[in-house]
Amino acid sequence: QVQLEESGGGLVQTGDSLTLSCVASGRTLANYGVGWFRRAPGRSREFLAHIVKNSDNTDYATSVEGRFTIRRANAENAVYLQMNRLKPEDTAVYYCAATTIHVPVRSDGDYNYWGQGTQVTVSS
Repeated sequence: QVQLEESGGGLVQTGDSLTLSCVASGRTLANYGVGWFRRAPGRSREFLAHIVKNSDNTDYATSVEGRFTIRRANAENAVYLQMNRLKPEDTAVYYCAATTIHVPVRSDGDYNYWGQGTQVTVSS
């Protein structure tokens, strides 16, 4: 069983940067693929980025590619999402999730474990 906890959300202004953390307990996070998702009010959960298990291979949604970067910090049993040039439409609750699947996956149904989420609000 993997427990995931997100942190780092907050209120920022358009153009600012923010780094979200996803820290795992119970298992070694490097042995899992990790994805970041978000859910904005009134919208379905949206895939953002994935980093493959035991690898630095990554996959990004078109909407965030070039602005967001996912990376591992194995010594901290964590995965981070660096978000740059934030826009008001990035306002959402952000979630990390872990999967045992060996390849990049974008469907939330392919993830086994989820964190509780962290709120990101971008003001105009």
